Amino acid sequence: MVELKVDPNKELIFYVNKNGVPTGETAPKLDAHNGNTKLHAAFSCFIFNENGEILVTRRANVKKVWPGVWTNSVCGHILPGETYEHAILRRAEYELGMKIKDLELILPNFIYKTPPYKGVIEHEYCPVYLARAASPPLPNPEEVDSFEWLKWDDFVMELQSDKTDEWSYWVKEEVKLFDPKILAPFIYSKE
Repeated sequence: MVELKVDPNKELIFYVNKNGVPTGETAPKLDAHNGNTKLHAAFSCFIFNENGEILVTRRANVKKVWPGVWTNSVCGHILPGETYEHAILRRAEYELGMKIKDLELILPNFIYKTPPYKGVIEHEYCPVYLARAASPPLPNPEEVDSFEWLKWDDFVMELQSDKTDEWSYWVKEEVKLFDPKILAPFIYSKE
């Protein structure tokens, strides 16, 4: 069981250098995201079901960063002193109300900086993980507006055809870097 004693409105993020090493600086999560967001630690995770479908989510409209856009399964920030794996489990439970398993790190040093979106720039050192669903999603409406399970090829087509920021900047950049050999065990069902 992942403890959820963190008030998301009081969460701290920590800043890192281009190698992901903490600088020693922290800031309140909401205040830190603005038109000049500094590089900070985060993660991105793609969750697959037993049929090889990926869980995609539409970010709640109340979110400060990229509200109302579709993205990967779960993404978030690492708390100071927390491991990436614990942060992923914590956020999957908080945002999606679900358990996940078989975490696999596939892009350990992914860094991105978005163009401004509604006045906010996101700038993250963001390792990318794959995982399998261990329970169905029961999303937190403050985090997730809606969700869908998509076949991988349909998902990629959606990303490639997006010209109006219907999908998050980071998910489009991450998927371009995926190694098909690493992805294969997740997208092909075991049937």
